[in-house]
Amino acid sequence: MSSTLAILSLFGSSFLSATLLPGNSEVVLVALLTNSSVSPSLLVLAATLGNTLGGLTNVIIGRLLPELKPQRGLETALGWLKRFGPAALLLSWLPVVGDLLCVLAGWLRMPWGSVTLFLCLGKALRYILLTMITLQGIAWWH
Repeated sequence: MSSTLAILSLFGSSFLSATLLPGNSEVVLVALLTNSSVSPSLLVLAATLGNTLGGLTNVIIGRLLPELKPQRGLETALGWLKRFGPAALLLSWLPVVGDLLCVLAGWLRMPWGSVTLFLCLGKALRYILLTMITLQGIAWWH
């Protein structure tokens, strides 16, 4: 697989993983770290960018939702956002809850700058940690 195709595949998978669609970006990242010659830093950048843009897509969807009374079952995510503000989006990488946090951040009309910052930071930290663990595992096996 060419480097360009590897990076684009990871970007696409990461974007999809940040939406309600399955993308399995962690699996793709680990596979590329173990089987490609692409720089780990470049892979982390591609995964973070794709996942951040996918998360921002969820924020946009939230902004398009009409003002409604919050439905039952959303109290926890809304509580986090109301208590911690956009910093709660550091957890945007969590399965299911992360998507909900992004949608609700948009629904609450949180400021774009801080939403983007915390969303990107949370997603980057996850991919950096996964990359470090994977590379340590590779080094250990060799």
